[in-house]
Amino acid sequence: MASTTVTTFHFPDAERAKIEPYLPPSSPPPSRTHPHTTLTFASSLDSLLSLSPGTRTVLSGSASLAMTHYLRSRHDAILIGVNTAIADNPSLNCRLEGVAGYGGEIDDKLQEQPRPVIIDRRGLWDFGENSKVFKLTKEGRGKAPWIFTDRHAVTGERRRFLEEAGGRYIFLDHELNSHYAWSKILGRLMEEGIRSIMIEGGAGIINGLLAGDDRKLIDGVIITIAPVWLGKGGVGVVPEREDRSKEVARLEEVKWIPLADDVVCCGRIAG
Repeated sequence: MASTTVTTFHFPDAERAKIEPYLPPSSPPPSRTHPHTTLTFASSLDSLLSLSPGTRTVLSGSASLAMTHYLRSRHDAILIGVNTAIADNPSLNCRLEGVAGYGGEIDDKLQEQPRPVIIDRRGLWDFGENSKVFKLTKEGRGKAPWIFTDRHAVTGERRRFLEEAGGRYIFLDHELNSHYAWSKILGRLMEEGIRSIMIEGGAGIINGLLAGDDRKLIDGVIITIAPVWLGKGGVGVVPEREDRSKEVARLEEVKWIPLADDVVCCGRIAG
């Protein structure tokens, strides 16, 4: 049988130090009611995430991709929306060299691997054995996902498969009907032992989180900007404005970090 080549990433200590101020503390304050929340994604120069809806578009270069996997090693969970899960079939694990499954010791807890969290209100994600996240779970290279959904959207067969893989459904029926209810979602994750989470997308998730008071839940922002314009028809980060005369949000404590051809913008939501 041919061996499978496994790609791992190295992120240098010098680069780690530059983003450290924006990462979760090793000992979060006991008074917190929601996890340390990092909003992180890659975009084009015209603030687009993909060429078109449902199209997987690679933007990050190898250096910034290594940074992403380092970020995953520093968070308890990764959160994405169902559209991203369907379009990208993502791995949602950490492939940093030396972590569990990638040079590190594999155990039942996989403490260095983040927990995937999927927001799927209507049960649209048709996951199964061929989904990358479940293949990696079976190989001991990642964790099975937790899925926020309406209980009426769940079939018995799909629930059995998820739970046998080590994942679970989390039901927030009323809160998920018309809005993402981020305070409820993040509060529930805190109750489940998640102390830090990185929110990676897609556009609906990011735009919703940045709109209104929900953005106050964001502790840090780390955005990779690729040197490319994707052009009209792409899917972008353009949150709704409640007040048409004012900007939606501004970053403060900003740091710009070049990583090969990309540049990374780190900051915190002002106010």
